[in-house]
Amino acid sequence: MSLILTFLGKGGVGKTTTAIAVARALAAQNKQVLFVGQQAGDSLSMRLSAELTSDPQLVAPNFAAVHLQSTTLLERYWDKMKGLENQYLRTPFFKEVYGQELGILPGMDSALGLSFLRERDAEGKYDVIIYDGVGDLETLRMLGMPEILGWYLRRFKQVLTGSAIGQAISPFVEPILRSILQVSSTDDISQQAGEMSSVLTRGQKAVNDPSRVAAYLVTTGDPYAIATAKYLWGSAQQVGLTVGGVFSRDPITDADFEPLSVCSIPDQVTELTIPDRLAYLAPKPIEINTVTKQVKLFLPTFNKKQVKLIQVGPEVTIEAGDQRRNIFLPTELAGKQATGAKFQDSYLIISFG
Repeated sequence: MSLILTFLGKGGVGKTTTAIAVARALAAQNKQVLFVGQQAGDSLSMRLSAELTSDPQLVAPNFAAVHLQSTTLLERYWDKMKGLENQYLRTPFFKEVYGQELGILPGMDSALGLSFLRERDAEGKYDVIIYDGVGDLETLRMLGMPEILGWYLRRFKQVLTGSAIGQAISPFVEPILRSILQVSSTDDISQQAGEMSSVLTRGQKAVNDPSRVAAYLVTTGDPYAIATAKYLWGSAQQVGLTVGGVFSRDPITDADFEPLSVCSIPDQVTELTIPDRLAYLAPKPIEINTVTKQVKLFLPTFNKKQVKLIQVGPEVTIEAGDQRRNIFLPTELAGKQATGAKFQDSYLIISFG
């Protein structure tokens, strides 16, 4: 399994430059590194002096890179789905539709990017995968997708398994799950839902594990850049993503990002090293204590007025900024109502009675 890293910050602060410098440093340590870019244009190819495509290619020793194009990925997955529908549908109707004809639906870029990362991770060829996405909030939504989809699946599972509409769409759910999520074939839609839930749970656990997925903030001394980095820090916690530290070109006070460590970026940078175990020292995004009947969420930069709590049965939804976090409570707390919430040392502490 790979360590997946991403870098967050205001546009123009040098996120891509920082990400490439970290990739070069890791490659110099004999780690196999894959740099995944999904931004528009050819700037990444120019930076790496290579004509990048949607297939990984070596650009330096131990350093491979790929430029994801959503239209190309969609064509590949669509062709895969058409092949699968021939196995499951008596009268395939997708065969006359081609990937080139399809538009990219909102959110499809993120779904295709996440599927690509998942496949490369499963291959086991790379020690580190660095993702440079289409935008920071889109990257956070992408990494939060397993948790969000899991919530929808739990909410609508009964609709899928117990209704006529669920049975009607079953033949079409199968090839889509098979092609995008790599879910194995089953005849029972409830089994399909179960397998999909398992895939999403594994994805959520990976995002919540700093040894598997982590982010680093990039900023300058500009107050707007610092404010953006702090906002993205809080938003990252909402999807359960650990932020391991901060890179800055300008001197900034550690108090702005406590308890994170701040690493300076020299003017002429070719390599940057991530401090050992920095990600592990960062605060955990969430802690659940069944003894004290409390859930603690690390939400720096937010205050109580900016947070909204919704509890439905065994789930609590926390809205903060542009992100929603759905917490499925353990059995010990599932039947209890939230009795209060307070902020303390950048943690939102929710108590249950």
